[in-house]
Amino acid sequence: MRNLMILAAVMIALGSFMAQMADRMTAASASPNPAKTVVAPEPVIPADGSSHSLSLAADSRGHFLTEARINGQRVNVMIDTGASVVAINESSAAHFGLYPSRGEFTANVTTANGTIKGARARLAMVDVGGLVVRDVDALVLPDEALSENLLGLSFLSKLKRFEYSNGQMVLQQ
Repeated sequence: MRNLMILAAVMIALGSFMAQMADRMTAASASPNPAKTVVAPEPVIPADGSSHSLSLAADSRGHFLTEARINGQRVNVMIDTGASVVAINESSAAHFGLYPSRGEFTANVTTANGTIKGARARLAMVDVGGLVVRDVDALVLPDEALSENLLGLSFLSKLKRFEYSNGQMVLQQ
């Protein structure tokens, strides 16, 4: 039952994401240079060393984009508090050594563009601005279904806190 609830939440989050992607594609076609560079923010480390915090500003669309290191490899991600798990496209997964076989794509994921199959995975380490989480559940999705990697609750829930306030996303460990 728990897995079914997680899968349903992922499907809802991916459906919302795909709707946003459709809006973004429309806006990007009007832009002469739709490519974007994501710069990893510097972590804020208190003087006493008790915890690490990272503050991210929303982009012009209200999204929180940053760079993560997954299994030691850099990858751009979008913070998605509505996604139950980290969702990664196949190209990014291959970049850090995950190559699920066609037979492993058994998880049904519903998006705005229909139902797709995802492969369950476990990431040894995810590091976002010095906030390191180990053994993170993830889904690998086909490239055509997921253009941006999503940093969902399987990462965020292992932090001390995450909060949205005044146009900033604050992550603390």
